[in-house]
Amino acid sequence: MADLGIIADGALLVSGGWISAVGPRRKIESLSEARGAQKHDLGGRVVLPGFVDSHTHLVYPESRAAEYEQRIQGATYEQIAREGGGILSSAQRLRRATPTKLKSRALAHLRQFAAHGTTTVEAKSGYGLNPASETKILEVIGELRAEQPIEIVSTFLGAHFVPAEFRKRPDAYVDLVIEQMIPQAAEAGLAEFCDVYCDRGAFSVAQARRILRAGMAMGLAPRIHAEQLARTGATQLAVELQAASADHLEMINRQDVRALAGSRVAATLLPGCCFHLGLTHFAPARALIDAGAIVALATDFNPGTSPTPSMQMILSLACTQLRFTPAEAIAAATINSAYSLQRAGRIGSLEVGKYADFAAFDVADHREIPYYFGVNHCVLTVKRGRIIHSRVPN
Repeated sequence: MADLGIIADGALLVSGGWISAVGPRRKIESLSEARGAQKHDLGGRVVLPGFVDSHTHLVYPESRAAEYEQRIQGATYEQIAREGGGILSSAQRLRRATPTKLKSRALAHLRQFAAHGTTTVEAKSGYGLNPASETKILEVIGELRAEQPIEIVSTFLGAHFVPAEFRKRPDAYVDLVIEQMIPQAAEAGLAEFCDVYCDRGAFSVAQARRILRAGMAMGLAPRIHAEQLARTGATQLAVELQAASADHLEMINRQDVRALAGSRVAATLLPGCCFHLGLTHFAPARALIDAGAIVALATDFNPGTSPTPSMQMILSLACTQLRFTPAEAIAAATINSAYSLQRAGRIGSLEVGKYADFAAFDVADHREIPYYFGVNHCVLTVKRGRIIHSRVPN
């Protein structure tokens, strides 16, 4: 993770949306197939693979700014949830929202993702919490995938929280997820992954195991929200099921670190949540990296705990709070996140045969991207060879 393979005065040759050559500029310019190419001179700016944001809740009805103020005044995330706020509040509003409204809001967010250098996002359902509304979210995600350039990877998260109408019958809701929601999502091709929020106040390890196994039986690869608020054993479940990713991990212990390091499960860390919630206990990133785990970074973009589309800000938090080096943070936000989405063979690095997904940043050194925290340095974003955001001066 610490070796970015930096090429000074480098160049990319793009053909048909794919990278056909990469290396020192003089070498690339001398290639016969480069002679008729359209040239874009980025003036020595830093060029990285496009960010791969492997954990987002892209489709939601509106912000939860009122809860933000409540937390500032002393209420905890769990207190707000017990009083009907949090995920349940978003679910109530989403059930009333039209697909048109949801899609319009999500499109605006996707433009912000592109403006900050992201070229691929994972998008979860999970704010519907009933069959019709979960399907509505997944269908909106499908329409967004077809109508705009950022690549969207769809995840079914019907087991995000127990809805109010099942509060006293959580196992009945698990049955509904397994018997109706997962088959609907899988048979219609609306999702690629199945996720569960396995934590204190949400779903137990036993419930999560049932749901994820049901998803696997329908062809949905498992992902899991694990140990954000308490150590529950969710990380061990992720390893047991060979999940694509275990996300959050703030409360894991040494045994969990060893288990992840000995597995092929990506450990996806989400420092934006702790930052936005005002928490000080971040995931043990250094222990994971030093043990040899596959460590990824993502925004967890959502209205309640991490309303940022900026992977650059996540890099800053990773470096200052989790003690990543800048190079490690960039690797975690690109190739390792691509791996967690089972796409490392075609995105996440600048290599021949991969999609021409990259972003240019108006800095002289890659370390300046996290160093100048809260600043958007991205001046150009390219997805499959197509410019999807530009503010490069002419």
